[in-house]
Amino acid sequence: MNTTRRNFLKHSTAAACAAVVLPAATSDRTTPKKVTKAELDGILDRPVLKLDFVTAPVVVESVELLRNGETYLLRTRARGGLEVVTVPHPVRMAHSYPTFLKSILPVFLGKDARTLEALLWEVYRHGSNYKMQGLALWPGVAAIEMALLELLGHAARRPLADFFGGAVRRDIPVYYASGNRGNTPEAEIEHLQKLVAGSGVRALKFRLGGRMSRNEDFPPGRTDRLVPLVRRTFGEGMTLYGDSNSSYDVAEGIRVGRLLEAHGYGFYEEPCPFDQLWETKEVADALTIPVAGGEQEYSLRNFQWMIEQRGVDIVQPDLHYGGGLIRATKVARMAAAAGMPVVPHMSGGGLGYVDVVQFAAFTPNIGPFMEFKGNAKFPVACDSSSLKCENGQVRCPTGPGWGLKVDPDFVRAAKPVTLA
Repeated sequence: MNTTRRNFLKHSTAAACAAVVLPAATSDRTTPKKVTKAELDGILDRPVLKLDFVTAPVVVESVELLRNGETYLLRTRARGGLEVVTVPHPVRMAHSYPTFLKSILPVFLGKDARTLEALLWEVYRHGSNYKMQGLALWPGVAAIEMALLELLGHAARRPLADFFGGAVRRDIPVYYASGNRGNTPEAEIEHLQKLVAGSGVRALKFRLGGRMSRNEDFPPGRTDRLVPLVRRTFGEGMTLYGDSNSSYDVAEGIRVGRLLEAHGYGFYEEPCPFDQLWETKEVADALTIPVAGGEQEYSLRNFQWMIEQRGVDIVQPDLHYGGGLIRATKVARMAAAAGMPVVPHMSGGGLGYVDVVQFAAFTPNIGPFMEFKGNAKFPVACDSSSLKCENGQVRCPTGPGWGLKVDPDFVRAAKPVTLA
């Protein structure tokens, strides 16, 4: 094990956390430590949700999939008349709604929402759904999980965080992320300046390499020029992250990582193809900059290997791609046992940024900044938060469930999505 890398992670994470004054910090968050497979097995086996305050059954009577423009909605009703509306991942639901309607939804109808964790295993087994692992399955499972959590929250009049052990913070520092490649370094600098203008954010991420490009830059030479240029432009006070989206082999991944190290970057995301866990570990072991990864991962056992073997330094489950908040919480708790922070990936669209803010509110070993890609493109209201980035932070809603409400007129204008 590369002790230089581990010491760097310990001290850089502690410094970053101290800089943003996050409450409820623990030693687990900043001190890497050896963890055994047996310990991680125990975390995976233990239930996540606290349900003692939901005293009566919350039986799922119906779930309707609706669409208004590019936005998908789930209207979920419980016996007795309780009705909630939630927002699944729009792009993934557009791709896989037949699977959701045919193979996922039926498992949850007529069931008590309090049995949600057991139902996650049942839906995995149902009709050989496990054969569809990946984006065909897990975003749909996340969609129904989020709907049932909303039902439970409104039934108990409790915020989402209470089901995960309670909130440990409310104001969540965020970083802006650029999705650009293919432009010149100068054009990207202009874009980044516009992106963060007036937001008060203290962290920023942009893209390196060429995305699954086998070492090709896009355009050639962009990364080597852009990395120092961003640092010079934004100064030492801005935390900077680089995301290569699986661009490099081991040798090039190490070379680019050292460039980031030389300019004081905060983390280096997905240097090697996402499923090359061993190669990613080689890169991470060779560097002092923390290596982040996990956005494409849906296997809890693969996350377990990444954590046990220290294949990355920062774990990044996607709350939709990975199957929801319960599974992501299991990942976060495994990471905490190993003294590793978690920075969930935000796949964008819908209310993805609110999902991340909610997760950050109740996860003790969360990283110093969460990804932010802008506000929802449909009308949504919240009594306890503006849902906007203000002074570099987004305030987490505190109302029942997710703590917000999609405009009823927008819901009424949505059309049913069916298999017919």
